[in-house]
Amino acid sequence: MGASGSSAPARLGLPAQPRPGWLGVAALGLAAVALGAVAWRGARSWRRWRRRRLQQVGTVAQLWIYPIKSCKGVPVSAAECTAMGLRIGNVRDRFWLVIKEDGHMVTARQEPRLVLVSIANENDHLILSAPGMDQLILPSKLPSSNILHDCRLFGLDVKGRDCGNEAAQWFTTFLKTEAFRLVQFETNMKGRPSRKILPPFVQNYQVAYPDCSPILILSEASLADLNTRLEKKVTMDYFRPNIIVTGCDAFEEDTWDELLIGSVEMKKVLSCPRCIMTTVDPDTGVIDRKEPLETLKSYRLCDPSEKQIYKSSPLFGVYYSVEKIGSLRVGDPVYRML
Repeated sequence: MGASGSSAPARLGLPAQPRPGWLGVAALGLAAVALGAVAWRGARSWRRWRRRRLQQVGTVAQLWIYPIKSCKGVPVSAAECTAMGLRIGNVRDRFWLVIKEDGHMVTARQEPRLVLVSIANENDHLILSAPGMDQLILPSKLPSSNILHDCRLFGLDVKGRDCGNEAAQWFTTFLKTEAFRLVQFETNMKGRPSRKILPPFVQNYQVAYPDCSPILILSEASLADLNTRLEKKVTMDYFRPNIIVTGCDAFEEDTWDELLIGSVEMKKVLSCPRCIMTTVDPDTGVIDRKEPLETLKSYRLCDPSEKQIYKSSPLFGVYYSVEKIGSLRVGDPVYRML
């Protein structure tokens, strides 16, 4: 059998007919024109397709970074969005963690008064304040000579660099229950893999000390809806989202799969299952163990088909992974990518 590129006459055993040179050139020219036209039409169609895909569903009302897990958040007007969450300078979301001396994490579930620790960010330092305590100033970058701890979060191991004896004593004195230490996650450390935290079908990413994902989104309308059902109104501080969206209907965020905010692209991981943490009053540090969790359970349980994922936890807010890093700011449109 002849080569696949040979002419039809040659394959039939006939002498090949010479082709005028100008015909080949003309054919190439016509092909180039045709390809150019296809490319031009393709570019126009791609631009139209991109425009069709973006549907504004709201606007960023607030941005919050929670440097220390379970402590108060820091409102920011703009932030970078990395694969592991929001950051401003060296201050990153949930990159600090209070631990027991054996390395187990401590959150407001165990120590509700952690929510009373407020944090300011000045000159790449964290300034911690709490009732009855002198301020504690922490550098956002620790000496490499500080020891590393093996920490335990929800049954998974993760590293943390010790923030020093002064910070340890500060939290121990404030909480008054046992000895505690403060650790910091560093970007060269290995995060907790999503596939070990959540069902195996979720996208693959890593987190430092957040519960499940780098970004949590909640709408103002969803909180307003909840408050119509509560005797004692609650604030957004009970739920600790990173991005608060305005201009949408209550629980509309449940339907958003892929989002574009600023230059950041995000993909829905799961709805956020709520726990007893939501019953800690952010103003008093007292855990109620009932509301608003009980009210959420009365109308925000998952579909029965998803019970193996969420069990009996009510859903409020949505977890996202970061598919394309970038920056975002308060006032940015929130686009759904259809």
